[in-house]
Amino acid sequence: MAEAEDAKEEARKLRDSMLSEEARNQLQILTGTQRAAVILLLVGEEQAADIISFMSPREVQALGANMVAVAELSQEAVNVVLDDFITTIKSQTNLGLGSDEYVRSVFKKALGEDKAATVLGRIMPTSSSKGLEILKWMDARSIGDMVIEEHPQVIAIILSVLEFDIAADVLKYIPTDIRAEVIQRIASLETIHPSAMAELERVMMKQFTSSSAKSSSFGGVKTAAKIMNFTKTAMEQRIMKDIKKESKDLMQSIQDSMFVFDNLVMSDDRSLQTLLRSIDTEILVIALKGADEVLREKLFGCMSTRAASNIKDEMEALG
Repeated sequence: MAEAEDAKEEARKLRDSMLSEEARNQLQILTGTQRAAVILLLVGEEQAADIISFMSPREVQALGANMVAVAELSQEAVNVVLDDFITTIKSQTNLGLGSDEYVRSVFKKALGEDKAATVLGRIMPTSSSKGLEILKWMDARSIGDMVIEEHPQVIAIILSVLEFDIAADVLKYIPTDIRAEVIQRIASLETIHPSAMAELERVMMKQFTSSSAKSSSFGGVKTAAKIMNFTKTAMEQRIMKDIKKESKDLMQSIQDSMFVFDNLVMSDDRSLQTLLRSIDTEILVIALKGADEVLREKLFGCMSTRAASNIKDEMEALG
């Protein structure tokens, strides 16, 4: 097995040595998302449209932007991306492909336990309702207008399945006097009974009924904290103050879960450049190895091309 991997690596190095300097430079800074964009451009309009239909709004936006960005990629670089894709596909076997366990395993390895659980909770069969899926394509004001008359518990469940920054925006359209209660309920959520899911379906889309056959996992302190990370400082202070009146421990738990590594993606480039200069390279390599691609590319963009290349090489060496 090791010999086969070594042979593949040698073949890759030989191939890369035969590329033009332009192609090597393009491939060096090409992100995973951009590679996916290249593949979509190669498969044709109908197939690309079919693939995109399974993606979330965020993924569609990111991929669409990168499909434009790679339009000027050299033919050499395109050929390498395609070769790498085919090699990856060939290395797969039919055993386990398409099964729940295979999908879970891949997502856990790629995203880690916590992020994988969140994503899998949305995409695995019976894990999400049709009505809730529509939320992903709605803007914050529309969602706020739709739920403004609903019970705080219903609002809490709906906010917990949104992207965290969107959920924070929705809070602006919810009455001030129930914002703290909503966040408090989000932090206290663990599972939702099928009957509650049926009620949510009524709120979201009357023509659908809940298809969930089991309790679904939503919310929690981490979800509440991530939503609070995206709120404005003044709103955050008011909400946390109100939660503290009801439960000091819950307020502290939410506060302790705020401002994690992933929040760096919201920082400006100059601040990140200052931060990167003070971080030991070994620590940065380990941290980026477990970070999502958006944060990786944000940080790589704040480094020199040489520094980013060295970091990527060290990350690959970690296995």
